[in-house]
Amino acid sequence: MKAMILKEPTDLSSNKHPLEMVNMNKPEPKEEEILISISACGVCHTELDEIEGRTPPPSFPRVLGHQVVGVVEELGESANRFKQRDRVGVAWIFSSCGECHFCREGNDNLCEEFKATGRDFNGGYAEYMTVSENYAYLIPEVFSDSEAAPLLCAGAIGYRSLKLTGLKDGQNLGLTGFGASGHLVIKMAKHMFPTSNIYVFARSEKEREFSKELGAIWAGHTEDEAPQKLDAIIDTTPVWKPVVEALKNLNTEGRLVINAIRKEPVDKDYLLNLNYSRDLWMEKEIKSVANVSRRDVMEFLELASQIPIKPEIEEYKLEDANKALTALKEGKIRGAKVLVINE
Repeated sequence: MKAMILKEPTDLSSNKHPLEMVNMNKPEPKEEEILISISACGVCHTELDEIEGRTPPPSFPRVLGHQVVGVVEELGESANRFKQRDRVGVAWIFSSCGECHFCREGNDNLCEEFKATGRDFNGGYAEYMTVSENYAYLIPEVFSDSEAAPLLCAGAIGYRSLKLTGLKDGQNLGLTGFGASGHLVIKMAKHMFPTSNIYVFARSEKEREFSKELGAIWAGHTEDEAPQKLDAIIDTTPVWKPVVEALKNLNTEGRLVINAIRKEPVDKDYLLNLNYSRDLWMEKEIKSVANVSRRDVMEFLELASQIPIKPEIEEYKLEDANKALTALKEGKIRGAKVLVINE
């Protein structure tokens, strides 16, 4: 099979071709696993973190990609949740122990033995992959393969972030950063909290205009102050500056939810600009989002199909994965980027 592999960490600023196209042996499903013929795989900012060494794979080479959509081609021994030709998806969560109290409570995203698709095991930048049947999800018919792919991470993690804000209908919501996840969060927020106003902070004028097209009542630069204090803010950026800037817009008892697996160290000293009385006083909170649970994925796919949420997508061929990653690194974002594989 064809696959784009990462052989070692590298700096995308100087290396525009971090992934190499190779021919690999087609994997065989083990007990309770399924073999998926991949049709589409979303391109996520987490792949940049993997490539640049902020959350590197434990071994190389590695096939990246954790927003995977395809059809079941083969069933391993004892696998019975799906049948051949079922259309399924695979998200960031590849496996967990299934026995700890986090797993038993449905918070398997916090399991100490959490394994990630495309990091700890080969993912979707390839023609085929295997995964436990317990970590695959039926894709609702309302979505095309490319539309479904971003829902499995950008959508599901955005859904978890929105839940963690504790927002109530009518309260003000802020979004700082407006990429793949942000444009899905605004769609679900308008459905779940119809009388809440949404304010967006983004460095790009195109992103700000895009957010207003999708229903933001106001959109400003990262450093701007919103016309109203915000009861909750979701940060989806890879850097620290938007976090510090967002805090000054937070209301009393407000909560800032950081939706990022890692933060780039470039502007970490910006944290020294925190003003306690302005930014954290009056019981403001900062909460992180860790990974995504199976329950998040299942609940969000159901919600997305009911609304329905249709992401805006930009498609690339598998062999053009480096182009998609470079565009993401350079901030050329409108919606979500998706690799089209076995059509």
